[in-house]
Amino acid sequence: MSKNTASFTCSACGAVHKKWQGRCDSCGAWNSIVEEAPLSSGPKALGAKGRSIPLTDLATEESPPPRAGSGIAELDRVLGGGLVPASAILVGGDPGIGKSTLLLQSAASFANNGLKCLYISGEEAASQVRMRAQRLGLTQSPVALGAETNLRDILTTLDEERPHLAIIDSIQTMWLDTVEAAPGSVSQVRAAAHELVTFAKRRGVAVVIVGHVTKEGQIAGPRVVEHMVDTVLYFEGERGHQFRILRAVKNRFGPADEIGVFEMTGAGLSEVANPSALFLSGRDSPAPGSAVFAGIEGTRPVLTEIQALVAPSTLASPRRTVVGLDSGRVSTILAVLEARCGIPFTGLDVFLNVAGGLRVTEPAADLAVAGALLSAREDVAIPPDMVLFGEISLSGALRPVGQTENRLKEASKLGFQQATIPSRSKTGGGEGMRLREMADLTAFVGEMFGAG
Repeated sequence: MSKNTASFTCSACGAVHKKWQGRCDSCGAWNSIVEEAPLSSGPKALGAKGRSIPLTDLATEESPPPRAGSGIAELDRVLGGGLVPASAILVGGDPGIGKSTLLLQSAASFANNGLKCLYISGEEAASQVRMRAQRLGLTQSPVALGAETNLRDILTTLDEERPHLAIIDSIQTMWLDTVEAAPGSVSQVRAAAHELVTFAKRRGVAVVIVGHVTKEGQIAGPRVVEHMVDTVLYFEGERGHQFRILRAVKNRFGPADEIGVFEMTGAGLSEVANPSALFLSGRDSPAPGSAVFAGIEGTRPVLTEIQALVAPSTLASPRRTVVGLDSGRVSTILAVLEARCGIPFTGLDVFLNVAGGLRVTEPAADLAVAGALLSAREDVAIPPDMVLFGEISLSGALRPVGQTENRLKEASKLGFQQATIPSRSKTGGGEGMRLREMADLTAFVGEMFGAG
């Protein structure tokens, strides 16, 4: 039988090495490689026989997990209907975007609805958290507050208090005395997250963990943390906008990609019940380069404005600046317009933006992006009462997208009178709207801009 040998792992990036060395080849960090004990190879290595686990079949019926409402409709929507006991939730977002404000307001709302809530801060002193609570008008909420970074002490406190909800802000500040690494390192984050998730499942306590993000927008630390938790939420937004988007990218108890929309005010975050009306505010007169996209975020239809500006470039390589959209997909649309429709953008700077700070990722936005680009290039305004959606293939054909009925229904509710959509789309739900069905991008260009 082969002998298990110890492995050497970088505490900064998690890379595994066969032997110890001073510098990690993967991330370049010095003195970050530590030895990890070998894993056992099953019951024989443990010296005892394991117990048999109970098995069930797929037809076994179980009642859905009970949920506790927070009283914040946008938060409950993203969680899938409320807080599930014994769930582990990871919340990430850019620095200063409002994560601590959101969670403090959430804890106060849950506590006011009868749940016992603990808020443990590892980044701020208790007095600083109380100052924020005073500014938000939450000082009368029965939330227990603590400031600690030692995970052993935190788990002991949680075991004694037995709250319904515990908020840990943040996982990068926690340290476990059994791991020889600095707080925030891969080893510490992985071990601390494992202990918290295990405690949540064992004691039936819902745990919310705050995670820092990298410059690429991903949660810092090992990816295994996102696999361990039940729900991963991202708090998004631009510093220059007052709107904030809470997006679920993973949820074992509800739909993924669901969003909740908030507005940052002087008194904290307030809910936005109708985000479509908010994102479309200020569109009083038609302007070239503006197109309204009827999108779907999770289960909710949301209308957003896509803005484009096309101007002659003085550079050898024209600029392509994209905010709120996938830059690679925008480049593909520009190539299709030139190859299939004969409309070049050579020598032109292109600027694209999604109004309100929302990020649009679904391919259904292709037609609205193309419409905004052509409108800006030809200096022809798209009718202000028109919405556009549809996916553009590399051949220039327009492909139908899902939930057409919900998109049209939301547009009709907001007063839009016409829509440009791909052919063969299911058009129920847009009562009273004039529908323009297009088979390909060439037909769209010819009808809307008299070219093609």
